Amino acid sequence: MSPDLVTSPGAVRSAAELNAAIRALWSHPQVPLTAEQRAEYERLCAELARVQRGDVTAAA
Repeated sequence: MSPDLVTSPGAVRSAAELNAAIRALWSHPQVPLTAEQRAEYERLCAELARVQRGDVTAAA
């Protein structure tokens, strides 16, 4: 996993940050993701869905 995609536990990323991280996983549209990249993609998509639903709140 790329170090710039790692955030501290409990940190809330914006939808734009999550979209950028998702796009960054693919170096080329026809290159398949590795198993590790696929797992990261699934985590990012789940986090994005939570942000879009408003299931997360920023720490005060």
